[in-house]
Amino acid sequence: MAEATAESTGLASIAKDWSSDITTFKGVPWGKAMMWIFLLSDTFIFSIFLTSYMTVRATTAEAWPNASEVFSLTLFGTTVPLLLIAIMTFDLITSSGTMALAVNYGYRREKKKAVIFMLATAFFGAVFVGMQAFEWTKLISEGVRPWENPWGAPQFGSCFFMITGFHGLHVSAGVVYLLIIARRIHKGVYDDTNFEIVEITGLYWHFVDLVWVFIFAFFYLW
Repeated sequence: MAEATAESTGLASIAKDWSSDITTFKGVPWGKAMMWIFLLSDTFIFSIFLTSYMTVRATTAEAWPNASEVFSLTLFGTTVPLLLIAIMTFDLITSSGTMALAVNYGYRREKKKAVIFMLATAFFGAVFVGMQAFEWTKLISEGVRPWENPWGAPQFGSCFFMITGFHGLHVSAGVVYLLIIARRIHKGVYDDTNFEIVEITGLYWHFVDLVWVFIFAFFYLW
């Protein structure tokens, strides 16, 4: 009877902790734990997308388009392979640096600098989305569709739009997320002694940047 009572009390305590929005996991803030769970689920989705892409590419009977040719740009009369993709990658890597600085200044309680670097990160994210929109427009104008493309395997179009579109949606959401959090910090919504929200935002942004590294490696370099 005593053991049953103790077990019941323990379960009730766990339920109370989870429902009261406090730190449930020892040493891990509630918001950070939930962000990690979300990122884990997102990792599975991106892994499925990339695995499906690699399977399709490895099994298709038709020739797969050469990424260096498809994603090239003409600059001063010279065709440069993967120029736009290289700039996009550099842009996101730079945004990771500004996000890391925002987190650093957040924990140093320097609110103004944290907000500035969060806005800088949002700017780089918006630039990335703009370049991706240009890339989509260029390929669509050249005849790429989810069901066909002029350079070979028709699956290329569906893989391209699915993978880059899903990632672009994450970047767009991240830009909005950064702007909202930066504004709330500026307005003093969060306690000046607690800027863990900056680190939580940074977790999401670094995840988005990391995913792009895999997309860059498997889709553009392979």
